[in-house]
Parts: sequence; C-alpha cells; structure tokens
Amino acid sequence: MTKPHRSRAAPLLLTLFLAAACGDGGERTPRAEAMAGGPFCEAAMTRVNEYMAAATAETPVPEDPAYGGAAVVGGITDLIRGMNALQTVDINASQYQQFVNLMTLIQVDRELEPTPYLAESWTVSEDGTSLTFRLRDDVYWHDGERTDAYDVAFTYLRATDPETAFPNAAFFRWYVPGEAGVEVEDSLTVTFRMEPHSEVLDPWRALAIMPRHLLEDVPPSELASHPFGTVCPVGNGPFVFLAHRPDESWIFEANPAFPAELGGRPFLDRLVYRVVPEQTTLLTELLTGSVDVYVDMRPDQAAVVMESDDADVLTMDARSYTFVAWNSRRAELADPRVRQALTLAIDRSAVVDALLRGYGTLARTGIPPYHWAYDPEMDGLDYDPARARTLLTEAGWTDRDGDGVRENADGLPLELVLIFNAANQDRRTIAELMQAQLREVGVELTPEPLEAGTMAARATDPERRDFDGLILEWFPEFRVDETDLFAGSRVDSDYAFAGLQDREIDRLLDRLQVELDRGVARPLWERYQRRIVELQPFTYFYYAQRLAGVSRRLRGVEMDFRGEWSSVRDWRIDPAER
Repeated sequence: MTKPHRSRAAPLLLTLFLAAACGDGGERTPRAEAMAGGPFCEAAMTRVNEYMAAATAETPVPEDPAYGGAAVVGGITDLIRGMNALQTVDINASQYQQFVNLMTLIQVDRELEPTPYLAESWTVSEDGTSLTFRLRDDVYWHDGERTDAYDVAFTYLRATDPETAFPNAAFFRWYVPGEAGVEVEDSLTVTFRMEPHSEVLDPWRALAIMPRHLLEDVPPSELASHPFGTVCPVGNGPFVFLAHRPDESWIFEANPAFPAELGGRPFLDRLVYRVVPEQTTLLTELLTGSVDVYVDMRPDQAAVVMESDDADVLTMDARSYTFVAWNSRRAELADPRVRQALTLAIDRSAVVDALLRGYGTLARTGIPPYHWAYDPEMDGLDYDPARARTLLTEAGWTDRDGDGVRENADGLPLELVLIFNAANQDRRTIAELMQAQLREVGVELTPEPLEAGTMAARATDPERRDFDGLILEWFPEFRVDETDLFAGSRVDSDYAFAGLQDREIDRLLDRLQVELDRGVARPLWERYQRRIVELQPFTYFYYAQRLAGVSRRLRGVEMDFRGEWSSVRDWRIDPAER
C-alpha cells in the first residue's frame, strides 16, 4: 500500500510558534515531561506544541462563559497501556481512546444505532462481502497531519497482524486478512473485504484509529512497548494529551481544532484523570471537592453521596459482568465437575445482594441483558453445597488425610490461589466470602491481592498465568462474540483466562457470528449458553449497574452503557464554580 506524498501541516494561516506554560513567567514548554521520553517523543511533542499553538491562535476560546475550567476524574487504576488502541485491555483506557484523545470511525446512540464520527458515511455491499467508509476531511492529528484513509488501513493491518498481538483479534475474525482485505480508494475512502456476518460495524465503534505517519516504521511486535501509548500519545480527538505520570495522573487539554460539526472545542480547558487506589479516599475527595467525578463507585457508598449537598449519583446500565475465571490448564481445575462444584459451593445470590444493594442482577452466563439472545430464565448452577461435595468426590477429590482439605489419588491437595485487584474492595469481599464457603466443601482458597498492572499482566500474558482463579470485570462489545475468551484456537491469547478447549464451543462460536437470521440463531445461542454452564470456565457473579459520583459544580454529564465519558465534550463548569 503506497501512500502519496502529502504536506504535514494543516491549513492554518498563522506562523507556528511554541507556547509557554502558564505560570509566573515560566518558559517551561507544554508536554515537557513527554518530550524527555526519547527522540520519538521529543519530535512528536514538538510538532504537537507547534500545531496546538497555531490552532489556538487561529481559533481562540469562544467568549461564551461556558468555556473554561478543569474537571478532575478519579479512578482506582491507571489507564493501563494508555492510548495505544492496538494493545487495550482496560475499559477506562478504551473509553479515553474512543471519547477523549482518539477517534473511532463511528459511535452509537442510546438505541445502539450507528452514528457518523470520523467516518461521515459508509456502505455495505448487497452480498455483505465489502464495507466502505468515507471519512471526514476536517480531522487532524494533534501534530497537524490530516487523518485519512491510510491511517484507517494501517490500523486494520496492524490489528490483524499476529505480531501485534492485538487483544481483540476476534473483531476482525470474518475479514480477509492482510493487504488483500483492505483497499484505499482515495485519501478519504477505504474499503474492507470480508465474509458476510452479523453486526459488521461494531468493531469500528470500539477500535480507535492510530496515526500511520508516526507508527508505520515501528515493527508490529514492538508496538506494545513503544512510548507512544503511555509517554507521548498523539491523538486526533477532542482532547490533546499534555502529561502522564504513571500510577498518578493523566492530563489532557481542549483541542481548538476539533471539527465544529462534531461539537468543536470542548467546554473544559483541561481534563485530569487522577489515580486514587483506595475507594474510601476517593469518596472523601469527591465530597471535599478534590475530584469532580468518581468513576465505578461502590454501591455501599451511594447513600453517603446522595445525602451530601455537593455531589449526585449517576447510575447507568452497564454491559459488564463480574466473574471468577478458573484456569483449566491447572491439574486441579481440568475437570469441569470441579469447576461446577466451585460455583455450586458459593452462595452467589447472597454475595450479589450484599455487594450491589439493588444495583444489579445475578449472572449465569456472559450474555448481557441488553443482548437480544439474553434469556433471564436460563438455568444456571444455584447454591447447592451438597451437590458440590458429590461432584468433587466423583472427580476423585476426597479428604484422604482428615485435615479438612480434599486430595486426589496422587495426594495433591485441592488448594487454589485467587488473584484480584487489591484496590477494588468489592473483589476483596468476593474473595473472602469464597474462601469461607469453599472451605466448607473441602477446598482451600487463598486470596492474593495484587496491584492492578501486575494483576493485568498475570491475567493476560500467556507466559505468566501462574494462577488458579482470578476475579475480573468483563465488558462485552455490543456484538457479543466470546471467541477471544473461549475458542480453542485462541487459547494462548490475552483473554483466554480459562484456557478452555471444547469442540462444541468452537463449532457454536463459528456459527453464531455468521447466522444472520435470528430465528435460526436463537436456538444456537441457547445451546451455547447451556454448554458454557456445563463447562463452567467462569463462575459468573453479576451484571452490575455502574455508579459514578459527580460534583454538582460539573454540568452536562450524562452516562449510559456506552460509558462514563461518552458526553465528555459537553462537560462544563459555571464560571463562579471554577
């Protein structure tokens, strides 16, 4: 794919100049810390500074008093892997890519209907074998390069290159791989080749486009460790990267060159994301005004916020569920009867009632309530410790030495280690309840709290999966495809937590995504869910509503199952409240 020469600079008429940071006459260049990240970052951030200075002069802040101020968002973990859309394993980082720093081709509205974003239009061929996007001509990378069809093709080629190890490879499972699968027709038009399948647009809602001119010379295998993602990202969205201090904060500033038809410059001058790894501290900081938004708040904290005069609680139906993944690669967990017994021994309904306080429902499989194939009557494995004991005995695990812990015929004790994010109090509570209840059926469970980044690495790195179980929250896409979780062909991928290998699951996963007739597909979905219950790779706990505490000084905040930041361009603070 040869790309013709084009000018780097956007059509801004003013002479470019470096902007000085605000302060006591200081001359510290914006993005100075990022510029210290090596030659790549120095060159990239210098161009961003130049373009942003010119864009600000060309399009000054509107005189409307609604513009201005900074909002601070608090969360318990860093934005893992940052703005590298080709390596995303974190929902908060993904949202910052989609809504803050980068852009996707499309977005969806509240009815899940696709709406134009970076792409102004699209067409699907009558036979379902090609998808063509026409891009806007007024979107620029924050260093002045125009975003074009070559960027889209580059993103696709990297996402489908096995050397990249893109975590969401199933997005493009039905696309023709490699150069044969994509054609740049002109600088604003790109066509993809594919097999007919359902909901073909959904990957382009989730995957942010990456800048070809900056990353094309980076070997795919080195993208994961490249400084672009966490040291010096260059986006094209409504907010421009300014600074990142690992495990402390991210700072973004308003993009004055964001297209007027897409809302133009955001109201806020700056958006700050702070890492506050203790949820009690986060609650205090919300109530004292140190943060404006506390994302993913614990349900037991909601009443305190609602009683305050300074903040409100926003609730949204989320597409996430919380579960325990059992690593079937381990000898203790290879038999599905053992995994069934672990679920049967846990009073999940009591856990849900205690933790969610009405803000969610019990889960039986990973098919979320918003999906058309969701069955609220699906039979699961309800609390039955007697049945759990029977299954463990049938699988060859009995207490052979009278110490209260079951062993197999080789004397291996049924002792399991459960890892989870130490900063998440709900997961700590789940782990402790599981420990007590599994002990009653002869299973010794040891909770192991970990720092979020460490846990993510152990969960997703095929070379480091030295755990028995892990507690996670999973966010299905709107097109539900569990290939990356459960397909045998993906057993060494980032998301194959359970290491499941089952021929029937593989056959069903293949059919579910290509069957366009829902009348035909529904019994396939039912069979798939029943098989997941039989194999029990996960113990499913709940679909929870997501809660956020929001300061009353921050206006325009709307949240729904698209995410906490879907309305960020409209967030604003009254001048008297700044």
